[in-house]
Formats: sequence, structure tokens, C-alpha cells
Amino acid sequence: MSNSAWKFGDNVDTDLIIPARYLNTSDPVELAKHCMEDADPEWVNKMQPGDFIVAGENFGCGSSREHAPLAIKAAGVTAVIAKSFARIFYRNALNIGLPILESPAAASEIATGDKLEIELSSGRIRNLSSGKNYQAQPFPDFMQQLIKSGGLINFLKNKKQ
Repeated sequence: MSNSAWKFGDNVDTDLIIPARYLNTSDPVELAKHCMEDADPEWVNKMQPGDFIVAGENFGCGSSREHAPLAIKAAGVTAVIAKSFARIFYRNALNIGLPILESPAAASEIATGDKLEIELSSGRIRNLSSGKNYQAQPFPDFMQQLIKSGGLINFLKNKKQ
């Protein structure tokens, strides 16, 4: 099964991902309703669970709040592929189990509507629309387990059992 890419530009900050006016809640379902709203007011109505966000440099810059990756994950996004990520967003995304892949070539060449598949274990990104393959840094086994567990808290809970 493949899902569609949604392309955004450089320096997509946390306020663009989830506008500050919605930060009075930390309910993932509520946050998901407003994900990327200021970039594209209809995005959450057009995207399908399993789709991908593809962006340029410095994705997730801005504030350190966890609401941004939480909104993306709750909206049903499979992964975010970007040229680069703001470090605090990178950590917050992994802490909640949202896969993020750095691949400058993929981020440059993938267009909105392209059908994608990713393999976290190898870091391979396949653009089924163009036939091109890209490489991102694969996650080590423990990070793959953290993502599969749904984030750091669940990973640690499962580890104790």
C-alpha cells in the first residue's frame, strides 16, 4: 500500500504546524483537526491517514512544544520527510513515535501527490510515481522499537514488563 505526499517548503515552524490559538488543549484528536491549517486550511480534509509530509530545510523550527509532532501524528501522517529538522522537533517527534526521515534529495524531488513507500529499517524511501529511490539514515533497532511502541513512554512501559 502506498500513500500520497504533501509538499511544504523551508522553515515550517511549529506555529504553522499547529497554530498557537489551538494550544489550550493537548488532546491529540483536537490538535489533529487544525494540523497545517495556516499553511492550507483544507489540508486535514484532503489528506488521508497514512499520507506523508515532505518539506524543505529546518522543518519544525520555532517553539519546543510537543503539540506540533503530536498534531501531525494524530492527523494520521505516516512520516515526515525533510531536508533537515529543527533539533527539538526531531527529538519531540521521536519521543511520541512519529517517524521522521532526513533526505535532502527526496525532499527536493518528491512532489505533492506522489505515491510513496518507506522502510524505516533500511531508511529507504520509494517514490512509486517517479520510480526513484532515496536513502535516509536508517534508525537503529532500539529507535525502531521506540517508534513501533508509539513513543518513549510506551517503549519504557513495555520494557518493564
